[in-house]
Amino acid sequence: MATILINGQEVTIPDGQRLNLIQAAALAGIEIPHYCYHPGLSVVASCRMCLVEVGQRDADGNIRMMPKLVPACATPATDGTVVVTNSEKVRHAESLVEECLLLDHPVDCPICDQAGECYLQDYFYKYGQRERRAPETPFTSRRKDLGPYVTLFVNRCIMCSRCVRFTREVSGTGELAVVRRGNKAIIDVFDDYQLDNPLSGNTVDICPVGALCSIPFLYKQRVWFLRGNRSICLRCSTGCAIQVDHNRNRVYRLKPRYNPNANDWWMCDFGRFGFDYVYAEDRLRQPMRRTDGMLQPVSWDDIAERFAELWREAAGQDGTGTIAVVLSPFLSCEDAYLSCLYFRNLALPVRFYLGRVPVHGADETFPRRLLGAITNGRQQEPRFVIRAERCPNRRGVEAIIRHFQGEVPGFDDFLRDARQQDIAAAYLTGGYPESWLTEQEADVMGMLRCLVVHDVLPGPHLRHASVVLPMAVWFERAGSYVNYNGTLQCTERAVLPAADARSVGRLMWALLGRTRLYRPEVVLEELAEEVPVFAPAAELKGEFPEYGVRLDLSEPAHEAV
Repeated sequence: MATILINGQEVTIPDGQRLNLIQAAALAGIEIPHYCYHPGLSVVASCRMCLVEVGQRDADGNIRMMPKLVPACATPATDGTVVVTNSEKVRHAESLVEECLLLDHPVDCPICDQAGECYLQDYFYKYGQRERRAPETPFTSRRKDLGPYVTLFVNRCIMCSRCVRFTREVSGTGELAVVRRGNKAIIDVFDDYQLDNPLSGNTVDICPVGALCSIPFLYKQRVWFLRGNRSICLRCSTGCAIQVDHNRNRVYRLKPRYNPNANDWWMCDFGRFGFDYVYAEDRLRQPMRRTDGMLQPVSWDDIAERFAELWREAAGQDGTGTIAVVLSPFLSCEDAYLSCLYFRNLALPVRFYLGRVPVHGADETFPRRLLGAITNGRQQEPRFVIRAERCPNRRGVEAIIRHFQGEVPGFDDFLRDARQQDIAAAYLTGGYPESWLTEQEADVMGMLRCLVVHDVLPGPHLRHASVVLPMAVWFERAGSYVNYNGTLQCTERAVLPAADARSVGRLMWALLGRTRLYRPEVVLEELAEEVPVFAPAAELKGEFPEYGVRLDLSEPAHEAV
């Protein structure tokens, strides 16, 4: 266990951790400013903003300092290292680096998307010169689109090379490079290429200034108006931890959060920009019930009063007709658990099915050059994976169905049973971001006595629906989801549901007769007590787990309850 001294404060580094001085100082709550350093990329020590005084303390307690400043990002924290980050010598070096960067930087903060999140702005006020010594000159803002999602403002670039290293080390696509030399060097794409790899949006996140900007977000909002809520991406089973930025009840952008159990620092463009369906004009917004062959708007109170009666009528006078409950892998664990509780309590024959699990091709791993690559006789581990399984909670919903039923029939089993008329009615949940049913599959549902659809977007299944319920999407509700490796992650509600949409959990909470306000964290505590697989979630006690909780999903199936 190494002990270092930072500004007179002793910091202990746990065994097995290899940290540089920036990381070690962060353990003590001390910030060392930096531009080119990023914990997910290689170290180049090019910006020189993190220069500090470094020395060594011997066994007798004597300290010998090095005569020159060294970059903290490239200096390992070893036992006995002495670091000074607040001396006059360090402060002077920081102010010179900041002044040098600002000499050629356009002062266009009022029109820059990075304003409010810019390292240059923050470091200028903390470490910069009090007065500008160079004359102010007119600026021009040269802009070049590098790809479909990323645009470059050439004059703002400080040549930290983060974006170049990202395309070589993480995406493995290598489109970006530093071209020209000296003070004429700029970032650009290679001839006949564009920045269109599936991870390109991350270059905007890691840019410390406003050089790289997101084209879909450009000039949409000022960042100080945005509020951020913690959530996860639902576009594949990786379950990237993200932040949902919104203003006035509208979501404007999604950004990744660090989570070593899911996505590290990154997310794909598919998830980052793929939430437009939430604001589709044809999105389901109001409950409807079929009357005289037509779907007519009704209230949620009308639905709640008639819900149990619908199933009893569908089961027949003898009550032997089976009710199918299709639980979508886009539901939260709380949605699935309360649904199972409600339908089990109806005292009718009920069969639970896992909804359709969308799978597209094969897993896409990054860096791309790692496909099949072997180093030192071992297969290299990918830095990021876009999963072929395009849903967030298949493993969580499976575990809940298995607890209540012992087996987990899939969507194809549901269609087969419907064709064979083994089921009389169905509660069909969706939440898919795109069309997920064919016309032929929807026609099979027309054979049911009653079909209740709870979904986000319209589709062919609505033709045969007795009741249609609008569903709140993931950032309009709180909940928990289990990703591909068994990590349970929680989400916060960011915005209010569109129009009259409601989550499955909120509906089932009311139908179960629970009178208090629906709170997913309370349901998760109950789920942790009732379903053994979710027992590790009991330790949360309503707290938000930053990196999630790992579940053991390798347990054998429990007996049906």
